[in-house]
Amino acid sequence: MTPTTATVNAHAVRTSSGKFMTLQEVYAELNIAKSTWNDWKNKGLTPATIKLPNNQVRIRRAVFDKWIEQFEEANA
Repeated sequence: MTPTTATVNAHAVRTSSGKFMTLQEVYAELNIAKSTWNDWKNKGLTPATIKLPNNQVRIRRAVFDKWIEQFEEANA
């Protein structure tokens, strides 16, 4: 599954309370498995992430939104 064929959950509640998202929030919003994300990451297809000193990973909400917009298709 690639980002262009992934089903984005358009009705997902944005659970992120601020300007950062956890990977679990990303998985839920995209309705994907962790293994799909890891596959995309290995292929260089994911947005930029931030690794915190405690080794947790976050994604800026604005970066995620910009990244996902590139996969929008124009209405036919």
